[in-house]
Amino acid sequence: MPTRALWYSLLLLLSACVLPLSLSAAPYFEDGFLGLTQKELHERLGMPQAVRDRKSALRIFTYYPITDWKKYYSKLVSPENGEDVYTFKRNGIDVRYSFSYAVDPNDTSEDRPLFVRLVDIEFSPAVPIAQVPSLVPEFKPSSAPSSPAFRSNIWVLLFQGAPSPAARFLIREKGKEQLDWTLTYQLFSLQGLPDWLTTKSTIDRMEIGTQSLQLVKQRQRHTHEPILNPYSAEFAAQAAPSPAKRKPIPMPQYAE
Repeated sequence: MPTRALWYSLLLLLSACVLPLSLSAAPYFEDGFLGLTQKELHERLGMPQAVRDRKSALRIFTYYPITDWKKYYSKLVSPENGEDVYTFKRNGIDVRYSFSYAVDPNDTSEDRPLFVRLVDIEFSPAVPIAQVPSLVPEFKPSSAPSSPAFRSNIWVLLFQGAPSPAARFLIREKGKEQLDWTLTYQLFSLQGLPDWLTTKSTIDRMEIGTQSLQLVKQRQRHTHEPILNPYSAEFAAQAAPSPAKRKPIPMPQYAE
């Protein structure tokens, strides 16, 4: 007959099996943020200076003091709609972090935990791509030229490290279970990026999130141009392309 200690061990094992994966909050990637609970984030960074919520699909936000948000505004909208905002001054640059959250859809409790799903970091003024690692300590880009990187006319997308099965919890994409999800850093330029991209090209904002390399290669290949990793020596050694020759404007011939 099982001893009391054995019964206790079996009970703990059963409890671990039935608990949702999302309740075991821990960072999913090396950035150290994605997957943390809001409580864990506050323990690490302290209470935010403000909370903001998005007013539309565009980047239009309303900012609230943390005390006003807790007492009143958080009761008017879903708590996960509020983004915790932290501001820092680093090397003379204003750096603003905003944390977006996700919830476990299977958790119907009134005070269900929030999990960090996206980190939005803004720079004022805009900064060169080369300067970003010194302004964002959590950003440690690979120097390997083969590290997956893509660009468009307004952003650079970098994939970092190995996929995390646990990170699927943060994804809203249909069919997410069939894909691998990896840590990504996406650098945005409000004014647009030049055709000839260098590490001196400036960006205004970056996002720490998770995307699928399979999805980019299979469904988004027309919008994501593959490039060398901008933080590799091989990227810096690229020769600038020769300026395109302009065709002369034909001059009309007039009869004398």
